[in-house]
Amino acid sequence: QVQLVESGGGLVQSGGSLRLSCPASGRTSNNYAMGWFRQAPGKEREFVSAIRWSDRSVFYANFLKGRFTISMDNAKATAYLEMNSLKPEDTAVYFCAAGHPSVSEVLTAQGYNYWGQGTQVTVSS
Repeated sequence: QVQLVESGGGLVQSGGSLRLSCPASGRTSNNYAMGWFRQAPGKEREFVSAIRWSDRSVFYANFLKGRFTISMDNAKATAYLEMNSLKPEDTAVYFCAAGHPSVSEVLTAQGYNYWGQGTQVTVSS
């Protein structure tokens, strides 16, 4: 089992920044990928970004347009999501996930076995 606990969410004004953290504990693996997903009220959960522990390959949703940056501290088994130029439409619960997704699964929730409880990000206009 792997435990994930997100932190760093909060209320920020449009144009502001937040940094989300997700430490992983338990039976982690260097073959893991860690992903960030988000879910806004009334909407489906959507992929935001992912990073592979082994080679630091990164993946981003097209709608981000360079505003977010994912990173990983292997020594701390922690993934981060730096979010800049936040917009009201970024308001959502952000979830951290871990697993062994294939290349075709890395952008999908089905590729991840473990999930955190989520952290709320609210961007005011």
